[in-house]
Amino acid sequence: MWPFSSLWSTDQSKARVLIAAKRAERDSLLATAPRLTARHEQFLEAGAHEIVSRIGKGEWTAREVVEAYIAQAAQAQTTTNCLTEVAFQQALKRAETLDAEYSATKKLRGPLHGVPFNQLRSVDIVGFDTSIGFTTWANKPAITNAVLVDQLISLGAIPIAKTNVPQTMFSFECNNPLWGRTTNPYNSNYTCGGSSGGEAALLAMDGSAIGIGSDVGGSLRIPAAYCGVYGLKTSFGRVSRAGAHSSNPAFEGIKSITGPMARNVKDLELFCKVIFGLQDERHLDYTFVPMPYHQLELPKQLKFGYYTSDNFAKASPATARAVMETVEALQKQGHECIEIELPDVSDCLEIYLALISADGYKRMTSPLGPDPMEPSLILPVYGSRIPSFLRRFGAWFAESILGDSLFAKFIRASRIKSVFEMNSWAARRNNWNAMFYEKVWNHYELDGIICPVQAMPQIPHGGSTTVNSLVISTAVYNLVDSPVGIVPVTHVNGLKDQVTEAWLSPGSNGRSVLMEKRLYTAAKPMYNPVDMDGLPVSVQIIGRKWEDEKVLAMMSVVDDALGPNRGFGPRRFAKHSGS
Repeated sequence: MWPFSSLWSTDQSKARVLIAAKRAERDSLLATAPRLTARHEQFLEAGAHEIVSRIGKGEWTAREVVEAYIAQAAQAQTTTNCLTEVAFQQALKRAETLDAEYSATKKLRGPLHGVPFNQLRSVDIVGFDTSIGFTTWANKPAITNAVLVDQLISLGAIPIAKTNVPQTMFSFECNNPLWGRTTNPYNSNYTCGGSSGGEAALLAMDGSAIGIGSDVGGSLRIPAAYCGVYGLKTSFGRVSRAGAHSSNPAFEGIKSITGPMARNVKDLELFCKVIFGLQDERHLDYTFVPMPYHQLELPKQLKFGYYTSDNFAKASPATARAVMETVEALQKQGHECIEIELPDVSDCLEIYLALISADGYKRMTSPLGPDPMEPSLILPVYGSRIPSFLRRFGAWFAESILGDSLFAKFIRASRIKSVFEMNSWAARRNNWNAMFYEKVWNHYELDGIICPVQAMPQIPHGGSTTVNSLVISTAVYNLVDSPVGIVPVTHVNGLKDQVTEAWLSPGSNGRSVLMEKRLYTAAKPMYNPVDMDGLPVSVQIIGRKWEDEKVLAMMSVVDDALGPNRGFGPRRFAKHSGS
């Protein structure tokens, strides 16, 4: 026993030394960033599409654009701790090369010429670690770029940094032992979301023009919503994932996707126009779907379905208001909006949990080594490994004593399974998917769906340890592989968004008793509109599988209907926060 204890202590000591060294290295590189000046404002106020246009006209240079975003990224890091690997000097050299090319040829390298972008910590870029917050994966720099990174660089985009993610990337907070916690730009007491949390925080503070996120249960959409930026969960295969890493890379139960994040819809559209269908010259990604972007014209009148509650947990007043403001804005523009009811989404989460817990999260947590497990992982990981008699007792207690049959269902599903059982759950996934399309898309004959991102506008740090089941609101659209856009709508209003009597009956209409108590009626409820005042509130815009372009077009319709004065977009955060 003692020798093993000694070895473990030694490993932890080495990890602490490594963490200090990596953070010191990052800080020294951050110190090379130029100071933000008044001249930089014009570049930060521009979207990616305008940056390319102005450089193409000879009005701006790539170097001065990149310099402005580097200066702002350094400020965002100071505020939120969103950056991990820093590539400022490499970015400036790339910008100078682009400027020299343009000076000689008067031609842009590509449709993203001079656009600064960032990628989350799980995406390979030559010379930088892809650690996903594991100390065991640190100091192992990539020797090749991810396919998407190569594609973006070939089109003229310039990577300037990598951003923070949660440990294992299986959380909608953003914290890990290697790089620490990333906070929400609007309120440091709240999380920026996860797993693409560092990316969303950086974009919200204008430290990048375009970001790359991943999504297997809401990992792109939740942070985009928490930080008030735009995002697109693409259909699986439309953006290459070759060179994007995971601690559970062979998992096939729920497909992980890569998609863009930005400060406006136009920049998402620009990304998709140039990336969709772009072939991987190295042929590394067998899952890639060579389906080019296709322009489409929407009908003048669209038919949207909407709901404010998925019947797992009642949406908070702020969240419900965001949906209804969106609906009312669309109706004023002549679009049809009808309230719809989803099939039982608790069945969806049951299937989701059954699939992702099939090995007791053994593969996902295998790189932890000496790192302490993040608190948000402890319950799902160890809960899936408890003996069957304890699981049966826990499910009975949740259902019979606590009165929550939904949590009992989730407890029973979250366990280690045989291959036979795994295949049975995969069959249930496929059947649920087909049923959803029949009962929702075909029954209501919709163009799109508008709904909350979660019952909460945001959660405080540590909140996901008790409310991680809120992922149900986003995970349902991973299960059916729908393309989904995130559009920020409004901000929490401490006076307008107070809880009323309607929120004080936990578990009514079959919803989760335990979840609604935690959110609304506990001694210290998680939903507190006064504390949350000013935080962004967004909606999901959902389309059918493969209709990514239609989702982008519907996002533009929604964005235009809501109007430009909502406080979102390039440099809107600075104006909102007074910085």
